[in-house]
Amino acid sequence: MTDARGLGAEEATFIAAVRSDDPARFALLTERHRRELQVHCYRMLANYEDAQDMTQETFLRAWNKRESFKGRAALRTWLYRIATNACLDFLDKRNDRTHVPSELPEPGSEMLYLQPYPDQMLPEDPQESVVARETIELAFIVAVQYLPPRQRAVLILRDVLGWPASKAADALELTVASVTSALQRARVTMREQLPDRRLDWRRPATHELSDDERGVVKSYIDAHERNDLDGLTSLLRDDLRFAMLPEAGTVSMTAKDAVDGWVSGGLFQPGYDDWRCITTTVNLMPAAALYIRTPGDPEYRLFNIAVLHIVDGKIAELTGFDATDKPWLGLPPTLR
Repeated sequence: MTDARGLGAEEATFIAAVRSDDPARFALLTERHRRELQVHCYRMLANYEDAQDMTQETFLRAWNKRESFKGRAALRTWLYRIATNACLDFLDKRNDRTHVPSELPEPGSEMLYLQPYPDQMLPEDPQESVVARETIELAFIVAVQYLPPRQRAVLILRDVLGWPASKAADALELTVASVTSALQRARVTMREQLPDRRLDWRRPATHELSDDERGVVKSYIDAHERNDLDGLTSLLRDDLRFAMLPEAGTVSMTAKDAVDGWVSGGLFQPGYDDWRCITTTVNLMPAAALYIRTPGDPEYRLFNIAVLHIVDGKIAELTGFDATDKPWLGLPPTLR
């Protein structure tokens, strides 16, 4: 994604708004970029709520620095630069937000701050800001977290947004040689974390679920609602990777071990065996929102959301998230 429009009417209008010191006009011009900037911050931080905060911080910094905008770059580029550096400043203060691979044998393990991204908050205009499915899926978001912050920024600017090295170097106040070196190191790490994924992320968005994915989600929901443990087991690959956040740990296990573990933890047992579920998507991935009704409660209450990575008709990865107190997911809190 590069600035196809270049300098033009938006930049001239923005400069006029700055000169008039008009916060309403300033907000009108910058607000249209909110969603794509928030996706950018999410890729940097892997946490939806932090991404919201840093997007707001971006607009605050942009207002405070408004006199520095001279129109030498597109407004969009200027805002991305501010957002990137806001995220880097945030990461500099949070030592728990960068992972060291040698300490974490399983990709994604202990990444307790990972949150799903609601699809309804993705950019609405695909021509304005293409979000390729591969760059918002949980596996990509997790893999990026293994990069040191500035490598992370370089990879996203260069390989996801498609910026030239000189533009990325200017945004990060680095030399072109430093950006090129950082990108090479980042790609090596990404190959280690995503051995089956290609590294060319720039392609048209793939927002629609396949028929195969839809069918598996429907079967997953049916198995829950019927408490069909055999049916649930049959949907899982024997090399399943499972995480339930914010609990610690991502583990690989057989399908039987996974279901046995859920049962031993109390699920599908009396009091936790009356389910209703709805199909949804987050991170452009198939997901099921799970609701539970406990004895004496007239309503099914939102319990968690299961995000599924489906390969050849089976669930290869299941990442569960506590869905309570997260209205930004856009899910009804109760069902009848």
